[in-house]
Amino acid sequence: MPKNELLTGMNDKQSEAVLCTEGPLLIMAGAGSGKTRVLTHRIAYLIQDKQVLPWHILAITFTNKAAREMKERVTKLLGPSGNEVWVSTFHALCVRILRRYIDKLGYDKAFTIAGTSEQQTLIKNILKTLNYDPKTYSPRSILSAISNAKNDLLTPADYIAKNANEANPFIKVVGEVYQAYQKELHQNQSVDFDDLIMMTIQLFEQNPDVLQYYQNKFQYIHVDEYQDTNEAQYQLVTMLGKKYENVCVVGDADQSIYGWRGANMNNILDFQDDYPNAHVTLLEQNYRSTKNILKAANSVIQNNEERKDKNLWTENAVGEKITYYRAQSEADESRFVVTNIKDEMNKSGYSYGDFAVLYRTNAQSRVIEETLLKSNIPYTIVGGHKFYDRKEIQDILAYLTLLANPNDSMSLRRIINEPKRGIGNASVEKLAQFADDNGWSIFEACQNIELNGDISGRARKAIDSFGAVMTNLRSKIGQLSVTELTEQILDQTGYLAALKATKTLEVQARIENIEEFLSVTKQYDNAHTSEADNDALVDFLSDLSLVSAQDDIAENTPEVTLMTLHAAKGLEFPVVFMIGMEDSIFPLAKAKTDPKELEEERRLAYVGITRAQKKLYLTNTFSRMLYGRRQTNMPSEFIDEINPELIDAVNSNGKANSGVKTPFDTRSSRNARFANSSPYRSPAKHIGGPKQTGANKQAWTVGDKVSHKAWGTGTVVKVEGTGENMELDIAFPEPTGIKRLLAAFAPITKE
Repeated sequence: MPKNELLTGMNDKQSEAVLCTEGPLLIMAGAGSGKTRVLTHRIAYLIQDKQVLPWHILAITFTNKAAREMKERVTKLLGPSGNEVWVSTFHALCVRILRRYIDKLGYDKAFTIAGTSEQQTLIKNILKTLNYDPKTYSPRSILSAISNAKNDLLTPADYIAKNANEANPFIKVVGEVYQAYQKELHQNQSVDFDDLIMMTIQLFEQNPDVLQYYQNKFQYIHVDEYQDTNEAQYQLVTMLGKKYENVCVVGDADQSIYGWRGANMNNILDFQDDYPNAHVTLLEQNYRSTKNILKAANSVIQNNEERKDKNLWTENAVGEKITYYRAQSEADESRFVVTNIKDEMNKSGYSYGDFAVLYRTNAQSRVIEETLLKSNIPYTIVGGHKFYDRKEIQDILAYLTLLANPNDSMSLRRIINEPKRGIGNASVEKLAQFADDNGWSIFEACQNIELNGDISGRARKAIDSFGAVMTNLRSKIGQLSVTELTEQILDQTGYLAALKATKTLEVQARIENIEEFLSVTKQYDNAHTSEADNDALVDFLSDLSLVSAQDDIAENTPEVTLMTLHAAKGLEFPVVFMIGMEDSIFPLAKAKTDPKELEEERRLAYVGITRAQKKLYLTNTFSRMLYGRRQTNMPSEFIDEINPELIDAVNSNGKANSGVKTPFDTRSSRNARFANSSPYRSPAKHIGGPKQTGANKQAWTVGDKVSHKAWGTGTVVKVEGTGENMELDIAFPEPTGIKRLLAAFAPITKE
């Protein structure tokens, strides 16, 4: 592809970023400004026009999904040579480096990566050993503090020294637990997610020759979403780029929303201080959203002081105004969302996959989820109970992990009595003590159980059998594919047989999940047939450990997407609902007294608004049940910050509400708007709704026959509520069974 074709369709600023190849480059890229296209075309230009060897180019992203998309685009531009470019997440990059050199830090190259459940179990055990109460010192809070320490590159000794004069007992406990935690991880030949970057930096610091190797390898470095980097990620990029300084970073300070997990927005704001000769390119043309949506986003974010000024613009259509609805309750708010999803589908031909409902905290999803369920609208929750979090999947992964790394006692403890073998906790503790006494791993203790006289006959026999089975399975690594090894585990350990012996629907679902897991292993095996068999299992487990919440999002699925505003980063949808736009919910209450946190909340609002391509809805409630108590909150100040000319405010009768609309741009108006939303208003009649087949048109009684397009003919067996709150329990033929539906919204008709 000649150079002129690489630049075809690009605006001047995008072309400028592609052609600026030597020295440091800062690309400040607004939402929807085509930054991925710029990055991939810049990589292609380096290879095609500058004759840079593809393996000398590194591109770092934050999610596997983004890395896959970038890799696919590079390969499409370059053909097979695109596969030689390293496109990776920070963590995946560090795994590859550590797999090669971690022995220099005293670890086995077959190290395993501890997941969240293993980490929490380990912290609980350490607290117990140190005689601290887990109810007083939350394992999750301690893990968060340890994670923050690692992101700041503080070892246990550094953390303890830094807080030597700290009076807070929690910090003292964190220091003790952190020290014991790292020792346990090392004994298990395991690392956690944060170790991956921290230990890579330690590797580079202690081995200049290794650092020099990677500096020479990665002569051109690209970093996406640079505003989200923490101290460890910043140091890693700085070290790798120090020799050639061909460091291109892309990001948007206005979309920096991860300060709570260590991201430092100053990394992008101070880039020109780090690289005084840096070239700066602003990408301000948006290709995603309508003019009205962009104007709303700009009017909100301009209230932040800590930012570099830029102004998104677009040649797209003006588009519809932003619809604002103040509901009576959370149920009213959810019904409004459902009504308008159906209305938008009827009006514009959208599918369910074109809609996203965004909220500030996961707790807000419950009511909208129930309403969608009862309205027979398919949905998916991002960051909810994910496939790899399920017990049976965690069990199988523990078996595979133990085969790959027999030192991993966390995995062994999980599955030594799974399925039930008669090995109780007391026997496991005796086994662990036996291992300590002999300087063995617990797995080695299992292999030598005949030398132990403290464990009873039945448990001893079971441990011996477990050790023999696992030893036999370990001998097959390198001979069997990951799928075949998994099938052998399921068979030889009796795990699948134990499930099949219990004939319940729950157990059947678990078996189906295991079958789905086998499809994952088969996909891996098919994609890695040419790689060394001995490394296949370790590489497979490494890949799975790097899966993130956004990787669960299927492309073009006909389901409404529910997610937090944080999870929505990097995504886009034709129609977006931002619900719960209330003070103390969004922005959070604690942000009201902290200007820095309030600015991050405002950036989060900016991210949410700019996810919408064609239509944006903002909703809140007069009264809301949340966290077990009824709340009455003011409308979010972020709504105030939007120019009133951009907003179409509707009341419960579906008409423009002048009392709510004017004036949006003054704080004093908020009291007027709040007062206008009277709790005594008549029940909502939602705007723009489809023709109702349910409660609004007819009465329902027990015994009524109902027709449903997918489920056939059913019988009403229970009626609860009135009006739009009316719910019907309808018995459909098996396997559908009884379904509870909202009469006003479900696609049913009375026969």
